[in-house]
Amino acid sequence: MNSFHRLPTNFSLDAQGGGANNALTMTQESAPRILEASDGTRLAYRLRQAAPEAPVIALVHSLGMDHRFWDPVALSLAGRATLVTIDARGHGRSGLGQTPVTAQRMADDLAEVLDHLGVPSAIVGGASMGGCIALQFAGSHPQRTLGLALMDTTAWYGPTAPKDWEDRALNAQAKGLASMVDFQKTRWFSDSFRASHPEIVQASVDTFVANELQGYMAACRMMGGFDARPVLAQLRIPTLLLVGEEDYATPVAMTQAMHEEIAGSRMEVILGARHLTPLEVPDRVGAALIDLCSQVLR
Repeated sequence: MNSFHRLPTNFSLDAQGGGANNALTMTQESAPRILEASDGTRLAYRLRQAAPEAPVIALVHSLGMDHRFWDPVALSLAGRATLVTIDARGHGRSGLGQTPVTAQRMADDLAEVLDHLGVPSAIVGGASMGGCIALQFAGSHPQRTLGLALMDTTAWYGPTAPKDWEDRALNAQAKGLASMVDFQKTRWFSDSFRASHPEIVQASVDTFVANELQGYMAACRMMGGFDARPVLAQLRIPTLLLVGEEDYATPVAMTQAMHEEIAGSRMEVILGARHLTPLEVPDRVGAALIDLCSQVLR
C-alpha cells in the first residue's frame, strides 16, 4: 500500500495563511517564496500548508503562465492537501539561468523545491507544459512520486514537434508575445467560457504577455524535443489523465495514447472544455485530484 508523506508536526516555513485567493483573477499577489537552485538560478514557489497529516500535492503550470495558474484549484483543495506550486524556470519570478532548459532540469527544479521543504515524496501533477515536467519527474524520481496527474498534456508532440515548436519560438521573437494573444485565447478556453469569464481570460493574457521572451522561447524548444514515451510503461503509480473535449493543443487522442500505455491509469474527458482545464473547470480538477489522493491511500 502506498502512503503519503506527512509533513512533520513542527513543519513550518511561516506559510502564508488564509488560502482564500480570488478564484476569478490571477492578478492578486500570491507572495511566492524564493529558493536558489543548485545551478544558482532563482526559483519561485508558493506553499499552501494544510494539517500535518494532509497529503502533499506539487503542481506545475502550463506554458506562459505562473504559479497563480493553480489559484482556483487551490480553493477546492484548501484544508485537504498541502499544495506546492512553482514558477517553472524562465516563468514568473523564476530565473532562466545559464543551464540548458530541458524537461529534466525543470523536473529537478521541482525536486529541489521539495527538498527545501523537507518533502521526500508527493503527488505530482501539471497542465500542458507542466504535465510534461510532471511526467519527467515521475520518470526521473519514481521513488518520490506517489501519484501522477497529467492534464491537457502529452508524452510526445509528434514527429514534426521540433520544427513546430521552433517556429513558434521564432514567431514570438519576431512579432512579440502580444501578437499571439488572439490565437492563444481560442485554444485556451471554450467560446462559452470566454464569454462568461472575461476576467479570467484577461488575467491569463496579462500573465502570458508579461513573460520574458527568452524564457518562453527556451520552454518552446524544450517541448519540441520532449519525448517521454518510454516512461509511460514504467509507471506503477495511481495516474490521473484529464483532457478537455475541445482541446486542440493536446487533443484527446494524445491523452488516449498515454492512457493505453500507463497501467491502471484513469482517463477523464471534460465535455465542452479546451486546453486550460484547471482554469476553466477548477472544481472538477480539484475533485479529481482529491480522488487521486484517495487512490494513493488505498
